[in-house]
Amino acid sequence: MKIVTWNINGVRARIENLCAWLKESDPDIVCLQEIKSVDENFPRLEIEALGYHVETHGQKGFNGVAILSKVSPDEVTRGLPGDDADEQSRFMEAVFSTGKGAIRVCSIYLPNGNPPDDPVKYPYKLAWMARLEAFAKSRLALEEPLVLAGDYNVIPEPHDCYEPAAWAGDALFLPKTRQAFRRIENLGFTDALRASSDGVPVYTFWDYQAGAWQKNNGIRIDHLMLSPEAANRLKSVAVEKHVRAWEKPSDHVPVAGYFDF
Repeated sequence: MKIVTWNINGVRARIENLCAWLKESDPDIVCLQEIKSVDENFPRLEIEALGYHVETHGQKGFNGVAILSKVSPDEVTRGLPGDDADEQSRFMEAVFSTGKGAIRVCSIYLPNGNPPDDPVKYPYKLAWMARLEAFAKSRLALEEPLVLAGDYNVIPEPHDCYEPAAWAGDALFLPKTRQAFRRIENLGFTDALRASSDGVPVYTFWDYQAGAWQKNNGIRIDHLMLSPEAANRLKSVAVEKHVRAWEKPSDHVPVAGYFDF
C-alpha cells in the first residue's frame, strides 16, 4: 500500500498536475493539504474519473485538507478535537479496511505560526500542536496502525534545512516548535523518512522566491509519523522531488510511504 502526503497549494490551480501525478505515481491513499477550496468547488469529478474516492474538509480561500483513496473509507472525521471554536479546516481522519486489518490515516495541515511575535498566530500553532499531541496519545491507546500524514510546518532538525541560521527566528524552527514536535514523536511515533534513510539533505519544500528550487535551498516540513503498528509495516519512503520541476508546481512535493497492508 502506498500512502502519500502532499501540500498541493491550491487544488484547482494544480488539478492538471494532480491528475498527471495520480496516473504516474498510482498511490492508494493521498492526504492533500492547503486545497484552498470549499467542499462544493473541489474538482472531484476529474479525480473520481481516475478511480479515486474523495473526502474533503475545505475552507474558502485558504487551508483545507482532503483524502483521496482507491477504496472508500469506513469512517471519516473532520476537525481536530480539543477546541470547538476553531473554524480552520486543517485536519481529517479516515479509517480503511485492508486484508490485514484496519488502518487510520490523518491528513494534517499544521499552522505556520509566523510571525512568531504575533499575539495570535504562534500561540495558535503551539495550542494546535498540543491538541494534536492529545489526539495522537488517545489514538495510540487503540493499538492500531496510524499514519499522521501532512504538512507539519516544522523543521525537526538542523539538517532538515539548507541553512539553519537563516531559519533561527522562524516559527517553523523555533525551539518551542521543535520541542512540541518531539513530544508527539516521543509518544511512540516514528518519523518514516528518517527511519528509512539517513541521507541528508532531504527536502520536501522549496520556496518560489530567490531561486530556491534551482539552488536546492529547501526544507523538510512534510512528514509521515507512524504509530508502532504502522512502523512495523513500513517498507520504504520516497520523496517524489521531480514534481517540483513541473509547470505551475506546488512549492511542496509528495512524500510517499510504502507499507505491507
